[in-house]
Amino acid sequence: MGLLCAAGKVRRLIAPFVTMDSVALEPHFRAARQAGRIEFTEYDEGMFMFGLLAAAHRLPFLPTRAGLGSDVPRVNPGLRTVRSPYADGEELVAMPALAMDVALVHMDIADTRGNGRYLGTDPYLDDLFAKAASRTFLSAERLVQPGELGGPPQTLLISRMHVAGVTETPGGAHFTGIGERGARDESFQRHYAKSAADPDAWQAFENRFLTGDDAEYAEQVRKWHEETA
Repeated sequence: MGLLCAAGKVRRLIAPFVTMDSVALEPHFRAARQAGRIEFTEYDEGMFMFGLLAAAHRLPFLPTRAGLGSDVPRVNPGLRTVRSPYADGEELVAMPALAMDVALVHMDIADTRGNGRYLGTDPYLDDLFAKAASRTFLSAERLVQPGELGGPPQTLLISRMHVAGVTETPGGAHFTGIGERGARDESFQRHYAKSAADPDAWQAFENRFLTGDDAEYAEQVRKWHEETA
């Protein structure tokens, strides 16, 4: 998201948060938001999940308790509530569907039909993104033939029925972590965040890492690690 903000390709963003975990707030997103260059609709994480679920089931909204008693409805005046038609009569947030034209999802392993498997400890919401979008494109660290995915069934997160295209892209989630490839590249992430804070440093970062193809990017990252070891 930060790279999209840096390139001026974001008009409106809907998200529960934009973070890099060990770097609390994505620097390019923060700069774009503080400068008023993007419109930001912020939901509670539970509300965001229900919005994806609604879109996945092709519903206009889903009722949820998430967000009640918080400032989320105050900063999102377009949100509505619904009352349970049953005896409880409970008032709930009517979370609108977060439908997407396209979803881009990266997995550890995928087969050539578009089934995707993850090896990490957290599947995040990748399966909901795939189901909520009109078209989903799947990339993977490794591409195998049908029947070769292996592993327990619960790690088969993405079904081919939701996938319009699949490609093998080793390191496609760098510098974040992916199960088979190991942990997040923390040192390079810090380099990215530090570069983002200074226009000249960012131009140098962009020229070195973002002007070539995937192979050139990987090679420059490898060289950077050697230089800073």
